[in-house]
Amino acid sequence: MMEVEGPWAEVFDGSERKEASSGEEALLGSSTLTLAPLADDSPSIRRSQPILITSNRTKGSGSFSSCSVPAIPNPFPELCSPAKSPVLLSSLPPQSSEKHLIKVNGEDSHSRSVWVSRRATAREVCHMLVQTAHCSDQENWALLEHHPALGLERCLEDHEVVLDVQATWSLKGDTRLVFCKNYAKYEFFRKPVLFFPECMISDSADVSKGMTSSELIQNLLRSGTCPEIQGFLHLKEPSRKSWKKVYFFLRRSGLYSSTKGSSKEPRHLQCVADLEDLNLYTVVNSRKLYGAPTDFTFCIKPSRNPIRVQDLKLLCAENEQTRTCWTSAFRLFKYGKQLQYNYQLSKSTPRSLEGSNLSDGKCKSEASLVAMDFSGKAGGRVIKNPMEAQCAEREEGQAWRRREALRCSLPNLNSAARPSSIHKTQPWFHGGVSRKEAERLIEKQGLVDGMFLIRDSQQHEQCFVLSMCFQLKTKHYLVIPCEKGGRKYFTIDDGDTLFIDLLQLVEFHQINKGILPVCLKHPCVCVAL
Repeated sequence: MMEVEGPWAEVFDGSERKEASSGEEALLGSSTLTLAPLADDSPSIRRSQPILITSNRTKGSGSFSSCSVPAIPNPFPELCSPAKSPVLLSSLPPQSSEKHLIKVNGEDSHSRSVWVSRRATAREVCHMLVQTAHCSDQENWALLEHHPALGLERCLEDHEVVLDVQATWSLKGDTRLVFCKNYAKYEFFRKPVLFFPECMISDSADVSKGMTSSELIQNLLRSGTCPEIQGFLHLKEPSRKSWKKVYFFLRRSGLYSSTKGSSKEPRHLQCVADLEDLNLYTVVNSRKLYGAPTDFTFCIKPSRNPIRVQDLKLLCAENEQTRTCWTSAFRLFKYGKQLQYNYQLSKSTPRSLEGSNLSDGKCKSEASLVAMDFSGKAGGRVIKNPMEAQCAEREEGQAWRRREALRCSLPNLNSAARPSSIHKTQPWFHGGVSRKEAERLIEKQGLVDGMFLIRDSQQHEQCFVLSMCFQLKTKHYLVIPCEKGGRKYFTIDDGDTLFIDLLQLVEFHQINKGILPVCLKHPCVCVAL
């Protein structure tokens, strides 16, 4: 340790320094050594020593600061100044103390850390990630709360505060946030009859006589609620591996089970849970983790406590439509008008112009497409007859196939102009994922009509599979390669319509449904941050 006293005085701490002069013994016996300033005519030369300046030295304090030593100018102010450096600004925390750092994972192995305010909602965080990840479209994004060890996940509501959700997590757990697509967050507002089948609506919910079930559902949704739901569910018994079948009722006041068959009498109803302080999760791989009778499992748990296995109430439905009905009703009963407000807010989000490209849903809604006839001299006319529109669609498809066959037969079209592996660069192609994993990906991003992906077939060599969602179910169509006129084509309708590659197949079925139940609308993509 060394300090500076006076303009030229040096004080050394410790006795390690040795002098070659005759005063060596005096130096070793004391802890300091004072050197007088050198005279100008002194012929001796003393080498300079490093000077340690402590961090608590302020400007103007100490004799060294009063020394008239010229300051050395900074040759690179744009790199060394944090206030002007764009590189350093991204790694420094915001100046506001209200900012907090959260980590969000993509659907691949990468993650991103972002600074958010204390009351930032899931919707605001999604918009921030859309900008930082350079996503082309601005809507249908969601934050997923994922518990890998327990196989639980749920989509955060747009109004939920992200830091409040993280505060309920266990510090030793592996819980994480995942940024992903979710097209089905508010799908029950668009197609309520599909999400609430008449057989599951409780008789006590029909308080308005002379009203159909569809009218009842639409009126209730507009008021921010939904009809009471009833039906059988498999319930996992606490501290046991067995499941039993129980009749449940879901009302605004909570979830009830019947202790005597499907009796609705109040003396037979037992309160299972209050919806106010509960969160609902879907269960992944429930057969393996919990021995569930089917794959359509969900659970409820207290929202204020960290997740523990003993606190979970596991419920299992017979099919996906039944599970979706229960989970949708749970959300509507718990949040009410807030969900309707979130839905209206999501519709008002401005669409990006880049969102019209192929990878992010090129075709518009089917309701915005009309059949046109341009054969007359007076210009085009709208075909209003449904039968005539179907004939026009069929004729257009056949004409398109003839044009493509003629174009492919031209001599200047070689294989290098459009390689057969072009599908590998498309976001809807998922390689060799299994059938179960494809269903899982589609389910995760929303069971809406027209959600699709293409994958390699695991049972047929050189074939592909088109997996798409229709009416809350995933359907699979085999894409078969075939040869005609010495060229290789792909088909899904036994050769009636031929495509030179998978990209052309997707483009065609985004406009014409062909043998599919609906047109292809939403590609199932993996988000990379």
